[in-house]
Amino acid sequence: MKSDSLRKCIGGILLVSLILIGFLEPVQQWVKTPTFIRMMEGDQVALPISAPAAASEGTVQLSSNNEQLSVGGSRVGKDEVVFEIAGLPIKEVNVEVLKDFKVIPGGQSIGVKLNTVGVLVVGHHLVNTEEGKVSPGEKAGIQVGDMITEINGTKIEELSDVAPFVQSAGKDQESLKLVVKREKKTIKTTLLPVREKGDAAYKLGLYIRDSAAGIGTMTFYDPQSKKYGALGHVISDMDTKKPIVVADGEIVHSEVTSIQKGSDGKPGEKLARFSSDHKVIGDITRNSPFGIFGRLNQTIENERMDKPMPIALSHQVKEGPAQILTVVDGKEVEMYDIEIMSTIPQKYPATKGMVLKVTDPKLLKKTGGIVQGMSGSPIIQDGKVVGAVTHVFVNDPTSGYGVHIEWMLSEAGIDIYKKDHSRAS
Repeated sequence: MKSDSLRKCIGGILLVSLILIGFLEPVQQWVKTPTFIRMMEGDQVALPISAPAAASEGTVQLSSNNEQLSVGGSRVGKDEVVFEIAGLPIKEVNVEVLKDFKVIPGGQSIGVKLNTVGVLVVGHHLVNTEEGKVSPGEKAGIQVGDMITEINGTKIEELSDVAPFVQSAGKDQESLKLVVKREKKTIKTTLLPVREKGDAAYKLGLYIRDSAAGIGTMTFYDPQSKKYGALGHVISDMDTKKPIVVADGEIVHSEVTSIQKGSDGKPGEKLARFSSDHKVIGDITRNSPFGIFGRLNQTIENERMDKPMPIALSHQVKEGPAQILTVVDGKEVEMYDIEIMSTIPQKYPATKGMVLKVTDPKLLKKTGGIVQGMSGSPIIQDGKVVGAVTHVFVNDPTSGYGVHIEWMLSEAGIDIYKKDHSRAS
């Protein structure tokens, strides 16, 4: 019995000791030290550990003081930093150094024109025929958000392509053969147009359209490839609330005419118009959860920061002061102060990586905070482009979400992880 009690006593002491050891500062340093670091060429990363360390490949340079170790990316490649105590390896940190990559920040107000794949169904309507009210489209099983891509084997690209088929089928009383895209599915159906009472024209019983337009903010462009990213979020159809599948599109300059100030429970909005020259400054090839992307056909300037700036990876962004570039009057890009309230180091792409708060008195007075149309405004911190404004909090217009620039670059087709970034175009 005494031996059992002794074992339990010793076990308890060991358990308490292990728990207490976990709270010791040196142990906390080991726990906080990551096992993998990705950094840009020329960057410095501080590790909360002061033990002797060595790098095996010479890709990184190490310098230490009594409190931390500084790891500097001296050249592109991979390396291993090994920490030792009494000559024994204790911890290994794998380091990947990426080639220094720079973009030109935006902030300009842009007009966006999107053309859909086929024609988009945005609603049903009842046609008042001699036999009563009916919607042939609804009867054919076509849903709001569907895209009609083919009629009778012919590819449909715009609204004007549809009418001749409808009138011809109505007169001949022959059903149309439709190919419809519904998210990732392709559906085939038939539809017989009907004629409204007192009208010679035949109708589908559907509301359809082939394009959409709006405004937003340019985030960045690559000065070499001219690839750009804007908005920071997907463009959805105002009626169907579903993302628009883009066939093509274009962006033009726009100018802000007025601001509807935001308040609690009611987000504000930039009111803007396309520039009078309607000059196309770039195309749109992708509409994704991270924004719109394409290629510029000319250089654009914000007259604030028109030189290439380095970018920050998601884990390099920190809580604290930052700035945004945006337009609130006319075409003039201005810089405003914000605070990054929280940021999440992300290993995989995600649209909501930061929480932001507008702190600039001038911007708060003008807009109340973040307003619609400000999406895409680039976020600058410590001389680096770190992300873009994406959404406003409905119940607090001074705050909203941001997306990390790392994921927008990827969506633009710019692979910053390659060793040779001159091939990014």
